[in-house]
Amino acid sequence: MSEKILIVGGGIGGIAVSCLLAKKGYEVVLYEKEDRLGGRCNILQEKGYTFDMGPSWYLMPEVFEHFFELLGEKVEDHLELIKLEASYRAFYETSKKFSKDIYTNRDKLKEVFESFEEGSSEKLDEYLAIAEGQYGIAMEDFVYRNYDSLVDFLNLNLLKKAKKFSLFTAMDTYVKKFFANRDLRKLLEYQMVFLGGSPYSTPALYKIMSHVDMNQGVFYPMGGMYKLIEAMERIGRNLGVEYYVGSAVEELIVENNYAQGIRLENGHFIRADEVICNADMAYVETTLIKQKKFQTYPKSFWKRKVFAPSGLIIYLGIDGELPELIHHNLYFSFDWQKNFEQIFNKPQWPADPSFYVCSPSKIDDSVAPEGKESLFVFVPIPPDLIYSRGQVKGYADKIIDMIADKMKIKNLSKRIDFQQVFCIDDFKQKYNSYKGTALGLAHTLRQSASMRPNNKSKKIKNLYYVGANTNPGIGLPMSVISAELTYKRLRGINSKKKLDRL
Repeated sequence: MSEKILIVGGGIGGIAVSCLLAKKGYEVVLYEKEDRLGGRCNILQEKGYTFDMGPSWYLMPEVFEHFFELLGEKVEDHLELIKLEASYRAFYETSKKFSKDIYTNRDKLKEVFESFEEGSSEKLDEYLAIAEGQYGIAMEDFVYRNYDSLVDFLNLNLLKKAKKFSLFTAMDTYVKKFFANRDLRKLLEYQMVFLGGSPYSTPALYKIMSHVDMNQGVFYPMGGMYKLIEAMERIGRNLGVEYYVGSAVEELIVENNYAQGIRLENGHFIRADEVICNADMAYVETTLIKQKKFQTYPKSFWKRKVFAPSGLIIYLGIDGELPELIHHNLYFSFDWQKNFEQIFNKPQWPADPSFYVCSPSKIDDSVAPEGKESLFVFVPIPPDLIYSRGQVKGYADKIIDMIADKMKIKNLSKRIDFQQVFCIDDFKQKYNSYKGTALGLAHTLRQSASMRPNNKSKKIKNLYYVGANTNPGIGLPMSVISAELTYKRLRGINSKKKLDRL
């Protein structure tokens, strides 16, 4: 094919759609402002440590299998995937400190639930059966389809199916119908943070994530999550995609309602027949598109939206082993509701934050020097907080002390061999992230399906979007699916199901 397609931004969505289009025969060129592809799914290497900078959970493996199959590839030829025996360890503090390991093994999982609440194991079977059934419906009928208006969503057939999803019920309200113990409910609600929302406002349709978590399980690609990016880049190059890193885009050039191409910061103009933006959508719409008349989503649009939390990320290299931790570790704030209020309703540094600690060196010797551990720490915080370096350092020190206390690790601060912090301003600078959000638009009811920003511009006829801020939403699997949706949009394919071939 003679059409030249330019892609702005080399996150996983941009790389994925570049592969699909190149496989179909298009001339595809991608420009990324950073020195390495991957966007938020990136890598930090220092002093012999390797840290995944962002996503660290390999979930929904069938999504990646399907994507690779479309390209004539197999995941196992590119990644060495390990299924974790325990998906994660949950840490609590009530009248005492304790932890529970969460398994996909149903008998072990039932024992955990019964330890919280007598009789809950039978309710767990019912809850997970509902989650599994609705996950199947979501993937079959909702996730792999493009939306243009409410009409696409509100047809009779879909409405009958959507009714089962408890669309207008908050996640916490729904979970209470099954389980009374609040610490037990946290195991079924924490995923809402990774969807950018609160269990008190996110619709209960996202209970399907419990199927992903507790039925499918959690996987890990040996070498780290960035191995996925490297595999996709390798496939893309073999298909003929040209990837340019260290090439920031200054402007999207628009004439007569068509994108003529892009101008780089160095002044070079590159012509295009079609343009796909994987860069932050708010940044593209309000900064790269200079003329307001061509902005489908101007500044006023973004000011009204609900954004996912930002995050304080701490990368830690630790001397010695940490037997207190497993691969994924979650600490749940005692006052769960107050913690979410301080993130979403009364923005401030959370007083008693929940946090996540990833220790991939537990199963992967390649990510830390011998006799040492690599830790990735993520603390959800409100986006757009104003802070000083001193405040960030002080809060990071507090979190390290909390990890030592809540997870019963002795002398943690004295064993730090390497430390680096990443926060709101870094999200803004590195990813052009609106308000420094770590994830993008939150998954509220009003920001899902047909009410999420469209992947085709209404003002520029040959401009498309891919990634977390369009459909189907946040997360690596969703961004890969968004690439298929953008591919279908550009190709004029009206299929409401996932493709079986390109």
